[in-house]
Amino acid sequence: MSLSNRKIKIAVLPGDGIGQEIIPQAVKAVNAVSGRLAVEMGQGEIGWSSVVKSGEALPQATLDLIENSDAILFGAIGGPEYEAWKRANPRGSPLLRLRQDMKLFANYRPITLFLELENASTLKPEVIRGLDLLIIRELNGDIYFGEPRGMVSDKPGERESINTMRYTEPQIRQVAHAGFKAARRRRKKLCSVDKANVLETMGLWRDVMTEVGREYPDVELTHLFVDAAAMELVRRPTHFDVIVTGNMFGDILSDEAAMLTGSLGMLPSASIGIGSKGLFEPCHGSAPDIAGKGVANPLAAILSAALMFRYSFDLEEEAQRIEAGVRKVLSDGLRTGDIMEKGATRVGTEEMGEAVAKAIAAAA
Repeated sequence: MSLSNRKIKIAVLPGDGIGQEIIPQAVKAVNAVSGRLAVEMGQGEIGWSSVVKSGEALPQATLDLIENSDAILFGAIGGPEYEAWKRANPRGSPLLRLRQDMKLFANYRPITLFLELENASTLKPEVIRGLDLLIIRELNGDIYFGEPRGMVSDKPGERESINTMRYTEPQIRQVAHAGFKAARRRRKKLCSVDKANVLETMGLWRDVMTEVGREYPDVELTHLFVDAAAMELVRRPTHFDVIVTGNMFGDILSDEAAMLTGSLGMLPSASIGIGSKGLFEPCHGSAPDIAGKGVANPLAAILSAALMFRYSFDLEEEAQRIEAGVRKVLSDGLRTGDIMEKGATRVGTEEMGEAVAKAIAAAA
């Protein structure tokens, strides 16, 4: 099939809070880069915005849309109203459900510093200059899914609850292979992060990572405890290439690493499974404190669209064109409030999205 005849279907799920503002900007980037493709985008409801309309956080119509799509472009879910509703309706997070139902076992979070944002980070430029690492977070196991879980006792003064950290060997093995394959395409260095000194679950993690590592003799494997890894991320971040870690540790470390780039608003992600269908989302949340103000940074969402072209569609040229569009607007001095610096031009969400789309189109 020629590229001009290729059809792509994308499920667009803005969700809640600033998701409603940033995802339309990512859609503009998709439209700007997809001239050679037949792209069909359908929008679905998820999270609190869906509860308001249908009473369900993940309605069947959205599931049908996802089933008939090749990839998901996702915004964010959450907020005070949603959290209150979720406590009264404990059916699980729709995002966690999608990751599990679609068997999206690996979350890829590239941590790349744009040269233009060296001064946006709180770290010294000489510490972060040249930063280019990839965090791969296991998505389907660990304490987020382990059983048993829940309230053990709700007796006043004696309340007790439990969550279980649990991993199976196959879960660890499949994300290990994903990590080693990614390292082979990069600088051939992989750091496995665990807490094997106090957690039996993490002891198994280290054993399996070591066993899989023997199948990749060309990749240098090292191990770090999570506390040491957190320290090294701010001490010597450019020494890392690929980091592979569990669900909870990856959740925390990737947010820490995002600040190396200047803002969580710059961090995209790709959740990938066995097939090509993936879920692509910025790493930040719904940010209800700034929702509706038109000030949110859309660049993480736009860069997530680039990952969608790279990982789900195998269209590297389109991915690079989106990334080049982001780089162009940053070099032109445009900044949202979270990455604002002296001498730059402050813009809002929509203006930034328009500027990136124009830069992509101009370079065609």
